[in-house]
Amino acid sequence: MSAGTGTGSGRVGVGIIGAGNISTQYLENLTKFPDVDVRFVADIALDRAAAQAEAFGVPASGSVADLLARDDVEIVVNLTIPAAHAEVGQQVLAAGKHVWSEKPLALDAESGLALLADARAAGLRVACAPDTVLGAGIQTALRAIARGDIGEPLTATTMFHVPGPEAWHPNPDFLFAHGAGPLFDMGPYYVTTLVHAFGSASRVQAVSSRSVATRTIATGPRAGETFPVEVPTHHAALLEFDGGQSAQSTFSFQHALPRSGFVEVNGTEGTIVLPDPNTFEGDSVLWRNGSEEPETIPAVGSTYGRGSGVLDLARAIRSGGTERASGAVAAHVLDVLLAIRDAAAERRVVEVTSKVDPVAPLPEDWNPAAATL
Repeated sequence: MSAGTGTGSGRVGVGIIGAGNISTQYLENLTKFPDVDVRFVADIALDRAAAQAEAFGVPASGSVADLLARDDVEIVVNLTIPAAHAEVGQQVLAAGKHVWSEKPLALDAESGLALLADARAAGLRVACAPDTVLGAGIQTALRAIARGDIGEPLTATTMFHVPGPEAWHPNPDFLFAHGAGPLFDMGPYYVTTLVHAFGSASRVQAVSSRSVATRTIATGPRAGETFPVEVPTHHAALLEFDGGQSAQSTFSFQHALPRSGFVEVNGTEGTIVLPDPNTFEGDSVLWRNGSEEPETIPAVGSTYGRGSGVLDLARAIRSGGTERASGAVAAHVLDVLLAIRDAAAERRVVEVTSKVDPVAPLPEDWNPAAATL
């Protein structure tokens, strides 16, 4: 049996595939958490893997094959491009190791389901970003909702409105290509938060639009270069949930007036505004029915960034518990995003058939920096 298939004991060995920009955020945190030990960085560009390993004191680096052959690595953090997430995840499972994937889990429902099914058959786990939902900001709001601060939750409104990333990103083409756009790039943060708050979604209606057919890069060495827009740059959706709740959500790269990070949940006794779901921090603001002034609910909990979900996965492996940023949640969120896409494109109501178990909020004293294993 591979080192990846049992619960084991002691610190959990971690390897990383993909030494690009986002790996820095993961490495900054994972190398601080005493319950995990980053032992290898892999990349198709060996010099880039070596540079990241050296920068963060990781003892070894090399190819993906080198990483997958190691018996001391139990979790592999998959930071490849979205189109490769499912394929690389399958390679990790075949090597007998657990998977942490950057979002999205896959680009289609079938690939995501196959990944989860193969993990179950092998006695392995798949977990997936975003883990911003585990940060102090969103978790504090979720605890407030769970304890009844707004009464029975009924509705939500979320907005991500920006002009578009070509204004600041030096290579924005991929964000306007198939499998991306604001729906799949930013949607996971908002829909994941809604699923943690309400549970499984059941039905979707949506509309979409594309403001222009080409865009122009505004910064960097390619400034002035144009590129095609392959996907809608605005989606507006109405989501229904199994528990009877509903949410109105918009995801847009075509708003001159930015309104990003907006999540509001309304209940029978009040309304709570959550912090930006693309961050790990931020206070919540609560309006109670009949009150003249809102209350600020200070964020309590972990403010570590990306990698928190890897730590939660590691502890769940050791304890036999359930990881919160699970592959099951990610697969359901992907189903919802695909349903929004299809509902808008085909002008019909789309049923969401997958279900996910409720996710309990983290306790206030959850601390990735504590040594527990």
